[in-house]
Amino acid sequence: MPEIPTDTRRINRPVPLRESVYNAILEMIVGGELQAGQHLVENELAMSLGVSRQPVREALQWLNTDGWIDLRPGLGAYVHSPTPAEADQLLVVRGLLETESARFAAEHATADGVEELREWCRRGTQALEADDVATLVAANAELHAAIARLSGNTVLSELVSQVDRRVRWYYRSVARHRGAQSWREHAELIDAIADGDGDRAAAVMRRHTDLTRQTYLEHSVEDDADSAGREPAPQAL
Repeated sequence: MPEIPTDTRRINRPVPLRESVYNAILEMIVGGELQAGQHLVENELAMSLGVSRQPVREALQWLNTDGWIDLRPGLGAYVHSPTPAEADQLLVVRGLLETESARFAAEHATADGVEELREWCRRGTQALEADDVATLVAANAELHAAIARLSGNTVLSELVSQVDRRVRWYYRSVARHRGAQSWREHAELIDAIADGDGDRAAAVMRRHTDLTRQTYLEHSVEDDADSAGREPAPQAL
């Protein structure tokens, strides 16, 4: 068997600066520090992140390609404002993936796995009572990620994780609106998984994701109605 040439071996290099800047800006968007429609100023972002303008410019191009920001000729960069159709498509796909992840989780869940779900549910409920939206969104994301891991299906879990950031972004705007009802649904879902009832877990998850989707779309319509006739002023970082 021929040997692998040594000159094909490569030592891993540090993460490029533009990738670190990309992830930092993306987390600011997902975390709500940067709002949909907000004007992004390269110099201010560079100062905030402690880098030069070049990696910021490169990161903004990348974020534009991935649909997180819009580059408008002559105007600059703006955080993307998702249309109802975009959100609907993503949340429909999320529902399909997570319905099956719940079904499989019920078939493969361990006692430790179920306890992890209950712990995230407790944290989410506490965050709701404290009106801590950041922790509420994080607990919701972690609970759904844990269900995907419990499914035992690596490909399904990876697909769920691929849509996680956008789901967190959308969920932030409706976390308070869904409120206690969402966490009651989580508790019902965990009970079904703990009982090993795949069909019931799938049905609860399907209803849960559909209600989140409906709430988001209704909330988006309300926001559009509230802003009708008003031209929002550009916001800098």
